[in-house]
Amino acid sequence: MPEPFTLVTAIAAPLEMSNVDTDQILPARFLRRPRDERYPTYGFHDLRFTPEGAPREEFVLNRPPYDRAGILVAQRNFGVGSSREAAVYALLAMGLRCVIAESFGDIFFSNALKNGLVPVRLPEAACAALRMAVTETPGAEITVDLEAQRVDGPGALAYGFTIPAFSRDCLLRGLDEIGLTMTLLPEIAAFEAARG
Repeated sequence: MPEPFTLVTAIAAPLEMSNVDTDQILPARFLRRPRDERYPTYGFHDLRFTPEGAPREEFVLNRPPYDRAGILVAQRNFGVGSSREAAVYALLAMGLRCVIAESFGDIFFSNALKNGLVPVRLPEAACAALRMAVTETPGAEITVDLEAQRVDGPGALAYGFTIPAFSRDCLLRGLDEIGLTMTLLPEIAAFEAARG
């Protein structure tokens, strides 16, 4: 089950790319790999590493302090493309708990909510202001408060956002759909007993 997400304050990294697809987030050749200690290296693999395996210094998540980011601030259409749920696993394995963007691929958005990664939709100007703030002050933190549905960034930047109520409740409680079903076991057992 995912870790509960109530309020997260973390270093934020600016990703100055739009239309980031799930194959860029997790290349297809890693889809069958086990979720072991190597999994964090699969996220954004071809953007992060050369074909020889050397880190690409120009990629933001390879540069300190952004290499310790827990929040990613992207542009529009993040997570478009194929429906691979493992793209979310890769981001979580890298230590990211939230992606802020103007828009998301629909299936990616749903997969994120089900697996404990909070996808925050904000207007283009808000995303641009947050990216600029964390670019100008490397290591700056952003706070994402899921209870209040609010993002607080450097320099008194503050924005409200909404998450569907069912998904928000599951995220706050750290439950996926199976975990939520398990919380209903007493009611399920009572129903089965009454059916006799």
